[in-house]
Amino acid sequence: MRSPIVAAVISTLALVQAQGSTVAPEVNTNPVGASFVATLPAKQGSALRGSVTAVSGANGKGVDFQVSLSGLPLSGGPFMYHIHEKPVPADGNCTGTGAHLDPYKRGETPPCNTAEKANCQVGDLSGKYGNINGTSYSTAYHDDWTSTNPLDKAYFGSLSVVVHLANKTRIGCANFSALAVPVPSSGTTASGYSNGSFPTATRTSTPNGGDTPSGTGLPQPPVQSPIGTGAASSVGVSLGGGAVLAGLMALIL
Repeated sequence: MRSPIVAAVISTLALVQAQGSTVAPEVNTNPVGASFVATLPAKQGSALRGSVTAVSGANGKGVDFQVSLSGLPLSGGPFMYHIHEKPVPADGNCTGTGAHLDPYKRGETPPCNTAEKANCQVGDLSGKYGNINGTSYSTAYHDDWTSTNPLDKAYFGSLSVVVHLANKTRIGCANFSALAVPVPSSGTTASGYSNGSFPTATRTSTPNGGDTPSGTGLPQPPVQSPIGTGAASSVGVSLGGGAVLAGLMALIL
């Protein structure tokens, strides 16, 4: 008689974990001083120029972004921009950058709610902080859910930024390149790397006008548990699952 109830308990816990995995955990292990920039290259027939600069937040918590764009079209807005899951290929085709950076598989639907940024795709910067109206744009903000740590699922240092029309047409893109990747003289960085072990990066130019890490550069983040790397995410899922389990076990007993 109890077998169906036990099966229900297991199914419910699996559902709780699946739901929790779409929420991005706050990042607090970024190497202090790490910085990256993506600079849009000159493109024939387009006046679009600008850059997105990203620096590890204070004490390794989140990332401070500065966005500056000009030469946007007179029509086709409001414009969007996102971090995408792949770098710009050698031919400069923005289509090759894939979809938005979305390590927790949240998806694009429903649209990002700015009041619940942790529930948005990690790379949906304009979704979290506002679309662009007009032909030029400049802003700065702090994001708690992106990472400059190559071992984090939310790492973007080897990826790209893409600018879109309102209809999602891609009108500009650029790769991030490292401006500074600190190597501590002693002790441990905020990312947990010990003395001298943080990976460094060299830069090579590509036809799209941006630099890309190469050589002994920054590695792609490893495949990790879908629940995420953040302690808050893990604890939240564990507590939620535990509460469900306790309630259902009470019914069994």
